[in-house]
Amino acid sequence: MNYLSAENISKTFADRWLFRELNFGISKGQRLALVGVNGSGKTTLLNVLAGKLPPDSGSVSLRKEVKVGYLGQQPEFNENLTVQQTLFSGQNEVIETISQYEHILLQENANPDELQRLMERMEELNAWDYETKVKQILSKFGINDLEKEIRHLSGGQKKRVAMARVLIDEPDLLIMDEPTNHLDLDTIEWLENVLSSPQQTILMVTHDRYFLDKVANEIVELDQGKLFSYKGNYAYFIEKKAEREIQQDLEVEKARNLMRKELDWMRRQPKARGTKSKSRIDAFYDLKEKATSKVSQAQLELSVKTTRQGGKIIEVEKIAKAFGDKQIVHNFSYVFKKKDRIGIIGENGAGKTTFLNMLTGKLQPDSGEIDPGQTTVVGYYTQDELTFKDDQRVIDIVKEIAEVVEMANGEVITASQFLQHFMFPPAQQYTLVGKLSGGEKRRLQLLRVLIKNPNFLILDEPTNDLDIITLNILEDFLLQFGGCLLIVSHDRYFMDQLVEHLFVFEGEGKIRNFPGNYTDYREWLADQEKETGKPASKPNASTPTPVTVVPDLVQNLKRKATYSEKREYEQLEKEIQALENEKESIVARLNSGVADHKKLAEDAARLKQIEQILEQKSERWLELADMMD
Repeated sequence: MNYLSAENISKTFADRWLFRELNFGISKGQRLALVGVNGSGKTTLLNVLAGKLPPDSGSVSLRKEVKVGYLGQQPEFNENLTVQQTLFSGQNEVIETISQYEHILLQENANPDELQRLMERMEELNAWDYETKVKQILSKFGINDLEKEIRHLSGGQKKRVAMARVLIDEPDLLIMDEPTNHLDLDTIEWLENVLSSPQQTILMVTHDRYFLDKVANEIVELDQGKLFSYKGNYAYFIEKKAEREIQQDLEVEKARNLMRKELDWMRRQPKARGTKSKSRIDAFYDLKEKATSKVSQAQLELSVKTTRQGGKIIEVEKIAKAFGDKQIVHNFSYVFKKKDRIGIIGENGAGKTTFLNMLTGKLQPDSGEIDPGQTTVVGYYTQDELTFKDDQRVIDIVKEIAEVVEMANGEVITASQFLQHFMFPPAQQYTLVGKLSGGEKRRLQLLRVLIKNPNFLILDEPTNDLDIITLNILEDFLLQFGGCLLIVSHDRYFMDQLVEHLFVFEGEGKIRNFPGNYTDYREWLADQEKETGKPASKPNASTPTPVTVVPDLVQNLKRKATYSEKREYEQLEKEIQALENEKESIVARLNSGVADHKKLAEDAARLKQIEQILEQKSERWLELADMMD
């Protein structure tokens, strides 16, 4: 059953076409993920399909009985309403039926037939369990104060209220823009299970690759104003997208070669143009359009110099922080080491951002000390939106920090050239910042952090609003980053790729230092639950826990190898094999006795050196092998 259809829709923004003459449809049971680079028009397309924006041309039609639920990036509310009024203001048959049932129960001479009808309808709608379901949704999104007015909520709280309202309303078709933003990891995993039901029909924009794989059964890419469909998971999409771009480049190059011949034909005998074949002239203009198409888009290049780092990075000694009766951090100590790669997880409100603000000096601890090294240069990418004046252009934002930038290879480039590395072409550099998409603003904000050449990089929710392509490039850059890395993120894929151990905020000031990435941690929790028969302790900002100094995990806990350790393990296998081969060659030469005395002495010294190296590498290989699956 077709729920929604769009025919020949087009839309412009800031004097450029986002898409032209698109045709699109979504049927019952389809769960589509819409992907594309920042600024390609994903949010605009969702708004057009949801009826929030009119298309410049074309039409969108919705099946008559289909109810649409829409979750935008920036939810719009009546600021004077309470949370409760906002959540239950929509037209919902379940709510209406419950209301009618409760009303008839209060009547002294209630019509028994009407009462029976309502009871049967309650049964059909599963309304008896509705209250339980609503309480579960509110609990998962941390919505506790229903009497609070919307205007007193933060941006993240408003997003969670909007998500709860959509789920409570039970629409036939869900249209969602970045549904995982501002949600903690536990809530995201719960939401995955809710939305991956075969009964759900969804169109969503998301950068969360685990969420995408779990929920979506089809990926649709918006690229250069056109839609391309892929019926498979994220890995399949990446593979087929690469194949499509290679084929597209070949076709464009072929069209350009052919156009040169056709252009020569068009230019000949211009006065007799009317006698030329009309079909061939029409074909020429079609060919011209194809030949002038963009080939594969420019890629974001993250390559900046890292300031030299000394032996002392940052030393944290028994810090504590509380707001009123709420303990955020209690008696926490840690000495940061070179190339530390740490992820921070915990429920919303557990104190993760407060902890980062203390590390960077924006906030002072109530007690304890934070002592940074003299050579430590912190780059802090915050959740705060980019601040700018109405008349500021993109290049002005960069020049506020530096006119020139030193790259990783020692090359010095201008601010304008640096912007081109971040996919801001010269024409866009003089665009007003206010006209950028949310993702483009976040990319500009990241640029301002990296331009300072930090050697201690702190990223607070860096994946919000960035497209998947940019995230892949950011991951590659961070894997090669030579300094310390500290990340707060709800993107599990991003965390698994980059971090080697975690600070787990468990509530009431308790921080667990866990050796492994996020998947390792979830597997450990599952193992703990099996061993004890009880749910393992998870990060929880609201459940009281003993305020104690948190020890590391017990020493005998066997953990799995981190991503970097797996890479090291694979590299060691190759290095050990190469050393063994070299050793065999040297032994063969020594046994032959054909070399001169000097060469024999050199071979003997090298053989001794190889044996020492082999012993060290073999010990490390055995240690890593014990962690492998």
